[in-house]
Amino acid sequence: MGERVVLCYGDSNTHGTAPMARLEDMDRFGPAERWPGVMAADLGAGWRVIEEGLPGRTTVHPDPVSGVHKSGIAVLPAVLESHRPIDVVVLMLGTNDLKVRFQVPAIEIGVSVERLALAIRQSFCGPGEGPPALLIVCPPPVLEAGCLGEIFAGGAAKSARLAPIYAAVAAKAGAAFLDAGAVIASSPLDGVHFDAAAHDALGRAVAAAVRQMEAD
Repeated sequence: MGERVVLCYGDSNTHGTAPMARLEDMDRFGPAERWPGVMAADLGAGWRVIEEGLPGRTTVHPDPVSGVHKSGIAVLPAVLESHRPIDVVVLMLGTNDLKVRFQVPAIEIGVSVERLALAIRQSFCGPGEGPPALLIVCPPPVLEAGCLGEIFAGGAAKSARLAPIYAAVAAKAGAAFLDAGAVIASSPLDGVHFDAAAHDALGRAVAAAVRQMEAD
């Protein structure tokens, strides 16, 4: 068996954006500190992990403030075809859908994740021109704190309801599921991003989930 390829498709927390004290902060954790890097080290030889994390990426919404390129569904086909063949896609999106500007309920975030899941599972970008396997990760709840608190006002309550919604989407799509909120919490500094310890814990948890998918 050749090298196994994992594509991590997500937002700023896949990109490795550090918790922000101010909106102007642009710090990013190093490659080995970010959860995809931790996952790659944990999986070891025979695996290649591709990071595809864009700060501000939504599930399906062009962002009227940050740009139309933030829509995850719009860019996904190009990303899949660029990196094929892909054995496993790890999908962790939905946090940015909680921003006040989008005004979408939790159930519609789930519907949007389902659109992404179907695009992946119906693609030809896996081994032998079949679909990749899929792991859907529900992001941990946001906290409405610090410099991002106003932007995510109302998001804490909605985000706390997402895990069972994502689990149902995963079951319907024939995908594996991981609730990141059972493993880590968002940083109290800005309520959205992960600190280094959380990246480490999440990377190990995702690696374990991917290994379990391979065993099943």
